Amino acid sequence: MSKFKNKKQGDLPAISTASLPDIVFMLLFFFMVATVMRDSSLMIENILPSADQVEKLKKDRTTFIYAGKPSSQYKQFGEEPRIQINDQFVGIEDIMPAVLQAQSELNEELQSKIVVGLKVDKNTHAGLVSDIKQELRKANTLKVMYITNARADE
Repeated sequence: MSKFKNKKQGDLPAISTASLPDIVFMLLFFFMVATVMRDSSLMIENILPSADQVEKLKKDRTTFIYAGKPSSQYKQFGEEPRIQINDQFVGIEDIMPAVLQAQSELNEELQSKIVVGLKVDKNTHAGLVSDIKQELRKANTLKVMYITNARADE
């Protein structure tokens, strides 16, 4: 006759690692989908003013111009408000070429519908905003939106 062995009680079966690659790829795809890359890094202090009547607009035809005092990392540029376009500080005279370049990078059907979004710090002088708008007029870019924070109901 044959001998029968009794299993020891309390032994756990070995963990199967066959599904481990599946789990790794699922995590990889999750992080690829959930991660959002920034278009540009902010080099200025940008505390936006608040408004009570705001609406969301499409970003596919929008180019952004930032204005404000340089942040603490960029104190070598001074204390006066500066203009930032595409990760670099620019002068007033550089706004028109930058906007025209951004317009040329759009699809042909969207080039005539380009909108410039102004993200201006609330402590920035109105004179700088006026100078930016004058340069946008020279570039024949007349659709301008001001980016604000929605005001919380009080």
